[in-house]
Amino acid sequence: MTPADLTDRIVRYGDLVPCRTAFIDAHTPGSDRKENFTIIGGGVSESPDQHVHIAEPHGFNIGAAGQPPHCRNSLHSHRTAEVFFVLSGRWRFFWGRWGDAGEVVLEEGDIINIPTGIFRGFENIGTDYGMIMAILGGDDAGGGVIWAPQVIEDAQAHGLVLGENGKLYDSKKGESLPDGVGPMPVLTNEALKDYPEMTPMQVVGYGVRRYLDMAALSQDTPVKVIGETGIIRDKPGFEVDLVTRSSASETMHSHDRASVLMPVKGHWRIRWEGGETTLAPGDTMSVPGGLDHSAVPSMTGEATLYHIVGTDDPAGPSWLS
Repeated sequence: MTPADLTDRIVRYGDLVPCRTAFIDAHTPGSDRKENFTIIGGGVSESPDQHVHIAEPHGFNIGAAGQPPHCRNSLHSHRTAEVFFVLSGRWRFFWGRWGDAGEVVLEEGDIINIPTGIFRGFENIGTDYGMIMAILGGDDAGGGVIWAPQVIEDAQAHGLVLGENGKLYDSKKGESLPDGVGPMPVLTNEALKDYPEMTPMQVVGYGVRRYLDMAALSQDTPVKVIGETGIIRDKPGFEVDLVTRSSASETMHSHDRASVLMPVKGHWRIRWEGGETTLAPGDTMSVPGGLDHSAVPSMTGEATLYHIVGTDDPAGPSWLS
């Protein structure tokens, strides 16, 4: 790859390849219409059908979930950070053993840093197909997904079994667990004690930031949304900044590792030595480490983008610990 050719590091929204069998709840009514996308990194999909757009390790994963109205993602947990921002639609995030410990509604551009170690789910409560973008800590994203026991039990009733090897087997396709592979164990009551019921104040007060508030803070310089000095103070193995029209700069700069640009509003012109491209909302671009580049709006009107770069912090339990 030459600096002028970064085509393979740009994933256009319209080119995203969905997987409709990514997780154990793919047949469960209410969750059976969702689409999952793995954009950067291996992701946490349990299906061999999942397409990976950019496999290169970045120290974190980028994915997305697309869902029609009233479709939900079942209760699960991760061992590393899980951060979402709303690209389109209106979304309800809920958490707790049964999903009733608390909830919050997020609009376009809003961001949530969900604590490790709690069960969480989300639902599109808008009127149209919606998309949320996800950042997961670590190259292996903590080794996969931990499901609330009822999710595994419900899935079995609809033909899907998760093996202890982390792979899905679909009885509707004539599949069964291979010899020597048992089903994924359901968490015991004793193990469930390690998954706390956090209050709305704990989750929303600390981990949620509203788009308009962040944009107002990003006047002269980008606002650090997540980081050791961020407005969400956390060190999950990556940092997230929000760049606006007023805080964007034509000045070329680089990072010592690959960084990711994800527009939320407007069109952005990305320049580097020997090349340039334009990104629109929903597009994702990985900029190689050490490459001088700049990002500025290419048209008038509202323009914001999220910028993600890895850090040397371990991608383990985040601010809950």
